[in-house]
Amino acid sequence: MSNLILVLEQAPWFFYSLVLLLGLFVGSFLNVVIYRLPKMMELSWQQDYQAYFQPDQAAAAQPRFNLAVPRSACPSCQTPIAAWDNIPVLSWLWLKGRCRHCGTSISARYPLVETLTALLSVLLAWRFGPGLTTLVYLLVLWAIIALSFIDLDTMLLPDQITLPLLWLALLFSLTPAGPSPADAILGAAAGYLSLWSVYWAFKLLTGKEGMGYGDFKLLAVFGALLGWQQLPLIILLSSAVGAVLGSLLLLLQGKGKSTPIPFGPYIAIAGLIAMLWGNALTQWYLGVLAL
Repeated sequence: MSNLILVLEQAPWFFYSLVLLLGLFVGSFLNVVIYRLPKMMELSWQQDYQAYFQPDQAAAAQPRFNLAVPRSACPSCQTPIAAWDNIPVLSWLWLKGRCRHCGTSISARYPLVETLTALLSVLLAWRFGPGLTTLVYLLVLWAIIALSFIDLDTMLLPDQITLPLLWLALLFSLTPAGPSPADAILGAAAGYLSLWSVYWAFKLLTGKEGMGYGDFKLLAVFGALLGWQQLPLIILLSSAVGAVLGSLLLLLQGKGKSTPIPFGPYIAIAGLIAMLWGNALTQWYLGVLAL
């Protein structure tokens, strides 16, 4: 392993190219996760409901639907997408954003997710170089990209992603590259309980729910990954990003201030900034406060 890291350090162009290609193909897979995981959850809820409230009725056989089955197909003509039409970014550009068979427009979000995943992956690789930190941070990055787009679509942050991510972050603290186990555990607890407290205070005062439990878990992930010391920065950044981007989004959509907006993407953006430059930013604002 150390020999491989040494080779990648001596050939940075190869390392960045490898990460770029990996990011493109992971981004393609994330598009599948973003689309299918909420539908898989909905199907599971329906089956659980029927098993609990209608146990005497035999459930109709449902076709398999998961991340692998059925094959990706055009939503309009249902023609399966061939491998050469599923090359990240390039196929969309070659087909001019349309289905080869029926000409239906294909959303530009697919190449956007692929490009975003690739570029941010290279940014992390450039920032931290070959090693365990980059590997763990890449896994976190890919997960929060999927979580952010799912939250934008459905206002959900699935436990199927957040909980394994939390365990990964806690296990990372057992390595020399991560925060100390004590800082990680305190970060996970403080991250969860800080938003949990805000949630209940807001609910008791207004009778409304200001955010979801998935937000608590996502902040706990970053608390475990980076240590409790980074939580004030992440909370501050997510609030600032949420205020700016949330207001802009509502303005563009012509919706009122009472319209609920997902908070997960803003936690994800703030967490990514903290991963990249958290220590420098923390030292800077502590220096400003000390003036």
